[in-house]
Amino acid sequence: MKFALCLIASLSLLWGLADGSVSSRILQRLTISSSTYLTTQELWFNQTLDHFSPYDHRRFSQRYYEFLDNFALPDGPIFLKICGEAACNGISNDYLSVLAKKFGAAVVSLEHRYYGKSSPFNSQKTENLKYLSSKQALSDLAAFRQYYQDSLNTKLNRSSVENPWFVFGISYSGALSAWFQLKFPHLSCGSLASSAVVLSVYNFTQFDRQIGESAGPQCKAALQEVTHLTEQRLEDDKKAVKALFGAESLDIDGDFLYYVADAAVTAFQYGNPDRLCSPLVEAKKSGKDLLDAYATYVKDYYVGTFGISAETYNQELLKNETPAEDIGRLWWFQVCSEVAYFQVAPSNDSIRSSKVDTRYHLDLCKNVFGEGVYPDVDATNLYYGGTNIAGSKIIFSNGSQDPWRHASKQTSSPEMPSYVITCHNCGHGIDLRGCPQSPLTAEGNSRNCSSPDAVNKAREKIIEHIDLWLSQCFPEARSAM
Repeated sequence: MKFALCLIASLSLLWGLADGSVSSRILQRLTISSSTYLTTQELWFNQTLDHFSPYDHRRFSQRYYEFLDNFALPDGPIFLKICGEAACNGISNDYLSVLAKKFGAAVVSLEHRYYGKSSPFNSQKTENLKYLSSKQALSDLAAFRQYYQDSLNTKLNRSSVENPWFVFGISYSGALSAWFQLKFPHLSCGSLASSAVVLSVYNFTQFDRQIGESAGPQCKAALQEVTHLTEQRLEDDKKAVKALFGAESLDIDGDFLYYVADAAVTAFQYGNPDRLCSPLVEAKKSGKDLLDAYATYVKDYYVGTFGISAETYNQELLKNETPAEDIGRLWWFQVCSEVAYFQVAPSNDSIRSSKVDTRYHLDLCKNVFGEGVYPDVDATNLYYGGTNIAGSKIIFSNGSQDPWRHASKQTSSPEMPSYVITCHNCGHGIDLRGCPQSPLTAEGNSRNCSSPDAVNKAREKIIEHIDLWLSQCFPEARSAM
């Protein structure tokens, strides 16, 4: 999931969430309490470091999880839930658990290389990050899928039998889900690519424009005034305005302005627009200080409820090469070397500051990782196809208010249905996470969505496709069981 898809990044991101990767930071930081996990029991797989070198035989320990309570032995499906751009501390209890019960599926989840406890190196120095890429991550998934199937066959005392596999992911891991089905169609019956950011974008101006559309005229005008006031007070009293937001440590003005912009993004990305817009519109109507009202929202919701620290935006901290203390360096490397998703201000009618531009992002990449790290988005889109992806048996789903949907496939094509779920608070990963997306509700409850029928209707379509594609999968192997 600055990939609300880096944010949490966190996407978030997202992270992904944290899924894979909101902004690169938001994508990573989707809040999941320990009570909303199906399991947190760690298991380990001995993974290949470089899948593309016949000479490099180094390996590393990669963390994974399994949840077998609903598994219909011996021939039930296996749902592979892809972890994205953040530590993967278990299998969360979202709508996938409902699907697992319905289909009698086992759920397994592999932590993304480098994140969490799956780091190949003791240092995150730039030269050690050369194996951190979506291509390597996809091969990780393929190798793990084969390992897990073989180990299951061994336990069941059988040989060469294939359970039907189906792949799931949200945000960046949603893109990995689609790309896995594209590159390894023989290993999966299909995939759900939820809010999948399959299009790498160098100047992602549509992100900001969607925030304006999702906010509506009154809230959009208030947010634009907040940006204007912030820029004005930065010139008048830089120290005071940063202190107002609890961001005194952000010496680089671009980092501070990104922080201010991202705080608004979170409300729309994760299905809580009224938490932001209601106090701002009310403050504007009553003549109260709009910047004070926005700073209160940032401290109470973005920091207090959502758990984001201003320190996450400090470029100097992104230089930290210690894995245990990563606050976004890993996702930023993927942003700076592969996918970009640079959330820049449009040339007119923008919400975020025009100072959050392409130069800001490129300077960040150079400052944090040194010379030679650059996002070749053309090569990435050529390899995967972008929104012209030509796979099959991939379901794309997006929330209508999610700014990330403009990096996803929103138009249906044969064997690749796409659903945009439309409602007032339909954000990132709504089909699996429900409303709101943070804090996560058990089993991805849709009751809090402004139009639960819209969510449930999309889920019914998703179930139809899963049911059909599972029934078509590995017919020889299944008939032999």
